[in-house]
Amino acid sequence: MSDELVRERRGSTLVARLNRPEARNALNGALIRGISAAIVDADSDPGIHAVVLTGTGDRAFCAGMDLRGFAEGEGSGGAPEDMDGFRRLIAGEVSVPVIGAANATAVAGGFELLLACDIIVASSAAQFGLPEVKRGLFAGGGGTFLGTRLPLGIALEITLTGDSIDAERAYALGLINAVVPPDDVLPRALEFADRIAANGPLGVAATKELVRLAVTDHARAHVRLAELQQSVFGSQDAKEGALAFVEKRAPVWQGR
Repeated sequence: MSDELVRERRGSTLVARLNRPEARNALNGALIRGISAAIVDADSDPGIHAVVLTGTGDRAFCAGMDLRGFAEGEGSGGAPEDMDGFRRLIAGEVSVPVIGAANATAVAGGFELLLACDIIVASSAAQFGLPEVKRGLFAGGGGTFLGTRLPLGIALEITLTGDSIDAERAYALGLINAVVPPDDVLPRALEFADRIAANGPLGVAATKELVRLAVTDHARAHVRLAELQQSVFGSQDAKEGALAFVEKRAPVWQGR
């Protein structure tokens, strides 16, 4: 396990913490591989119902690509199999819900990483932006799809100027779910994780997939809805959910 990413289990939640504070938690090959492995492990572990992704320190959640390493010719990750979890996270193809806990500023690839999360809790002191154009680049990790989440003019403003916005504006634009004092970021993210983990895992996974597909591939969403309706509605968990409601008790989910 890489020291660049620290994992901690909190009940049914995996906390994955970017741990390069001296480099503002910038993404180098080792950190990307660490994130990728954590996502693969969480997605294959039925005991993990949510992932909370956060950073070490109060300077940055993630400053994006490690430009020093990039300038020196360092690769971005490694072999394709070592990048699968990271690729699926950025593409929104991870089954387990991922909650971003932005302990501080997230820019460039760090902001794209945060936007890949399903729910985002941010520090009131955080700033967000896609400054790649200021370095002769463009936001290649999903930032150019910002127009699927924002009005086109706002998306173009953020991506073409490269300027940052504060947490309150990000919240007003609907990019993040909650703005809290810095010390409350991780507790609020864990609270979201607990609320999600209390629900049926099959229903949660299906809901996440369908909601995301409805935005990115509407036709495919209709196909998957029909498929998932058969499997989820016919599951043991569906029966347990109904029985628990009738018996006025908390359901005991089996994930099948």
